[in-house]
Amino acid sequence: MTPPNATHDTASAVGQLSLSDNAPQKRIILYAFMMGCSGHQSPGLWTHPADRSRHHNKLSYWIDHAKLLEAGHFDGLFLADVLGGYDVYAGNLDAALSSGAQFPVIDPLLLISAMAAATTNLSFGITATTSYVHPYELARRFSTLDHLTNGRVGWNVVTGYLDSAARQFGAKNQDLHAKRYEVADEYMDVVYKLWESSWADDAVVQDPSKPLYTRPERAGSSGPGMAFAAKHAEVIFIAAHKPEVAKKRVDAARAGAKEAGRDPASLKVLALLCPIIGKTDEEAQAKYKEHLEQGSDDGALALFGGWTGIDLSTYSEDEELRATESNAIKSAVENFATQDPHVPKWNKAAVANKIKLGGLGPTIVGSPSSVANQLQDWVDKAGVDGFNLAYTLAPGTFEDFVQLVVPILKERGVVWADYPQVEQPQKENVTDGPKEGFGINEHVGITSREKLYGVGQKTFRKDHYASKFTWKAGQEAPALD
Repeated sequence: MTPPNATHDTASAVGQLSLSDNAPQKRIILYAFMMGCSGHQSPGLWTHPADRSRHHNKLSYWIDHAKLLEAGHFDGLFLADVLGGYDVYAGNLDAALSSGAQFPVIDPLLLISAMAAATTNLSFGITATTSYVHPYELARRFSTLDHLTNGRVGWNVVTGYLDSAARQFGAKNQDLHAKRYEVADEYMDVVYKLWESSWADDAVVQDPSKPLYTRPERAGSSGPGMAFAAKHAEVIFIAAHKPEVAKKRVDAARAGAKEAGRDPASLKVLALLCPIIGKTDEEAQAKYKEHLEQGSDDGALALFGGWTGIDLSTYSEDEELRATESNAIKSAVENFATQDPHVPKWNKAAVANKIKLGGLGPTIVGSPSSVANQLQDWVDKAGVDGFNLAYTLAPGTFEDFVQLVVPILKERGVVWADYPQVEQPQKENVTDGPKEGFGINEHVGITSREKLYGVGQKTFRKDHYASKFTWKAGQEAPALD
């Protein structure tokens, strides 16, 4: 994620984030993983009587989730998005439509202001593509949200993966993978320059005694995958079914960051996990079985088709997919088989069961202490910094996690006991008009970047590529060619 920066001056010192009163340990970053649709990573679970994700088009659904996550001291809410439907499976949208598999989807950007108004410290990671939106338009939207949330937004940079999305914008197919990342790299330069170089950091003075709103200084203008992340990302999000597989990706990402001249530890890595929690292991296993039966095989195979480009509809129900002539299918299914060697036969139902609860990430099942142990195991073995938690039921998964698992993590000293306190802006001396409200002396919480690097670090770190575009009044503006 690459959050835009506010234009006012910020401190550069990095403070230590407080955990509990226990021994200082590596803090686990916690994000909830959601999407403006029913079910998200668990297609078909919207039919469960306890699920509320069918109300994803209601503002109260999102506000109540935001309040729940802030009560559990989560770092933030990560919102996925796609601009097309999953039409690879059977060559049409029928499976996605009938199961509600990430379709229809509402725009995540429009949810943020309402949730931010109901919270103080919760951050929001918002997915937006570099393939179809003009960089000026995107930069303006994120800059606006950065101001309105007091620095609590981040951008999940994607290039897209669905040809159906390209068709929404008049193209037959999306560009090739390498071309999309070439465009994205240039796109990032443009938005960095818009955010960091359009104005000096301290250009806005708002001094009524002069009167002077901004200093009249302006800068001039000018016309794959891991390497992109190593250069631009402050947080990356991975999906791997085992810690050993995840560790290879974590090590590769941090090696890339080092090659880009950055401190490898500054690149934070979150793993996708889907927790199913019961008061006992037995209760959790029963819940897992119930949710698996409630899930949609067609919805899962529709998602699989969109994620991999592989259509499994042409194969019989009992066909061993590792024996097909398709190298793409063999590769995808062999990957599943390596992760879960206990499945006797990898047919369509086995593939659907593998991904219909939690998608491409692992589902961890157990009592609160068991789930806490499994999370710590991932941190220790994979080297991840935290988790992007998918759900089977909304809000049930997050209610269980906040009420049952978070207290254990707090007791162990690996998550915040409370959000760190940050310095409040200097109080405004009001001589006329309303004495409070309407933006006057608004209380601010911790920003997205401070959660990663410490209280006071609100702007890009000095070793980040984008920092070269930042400047202050009185300095020579950065070259933009």
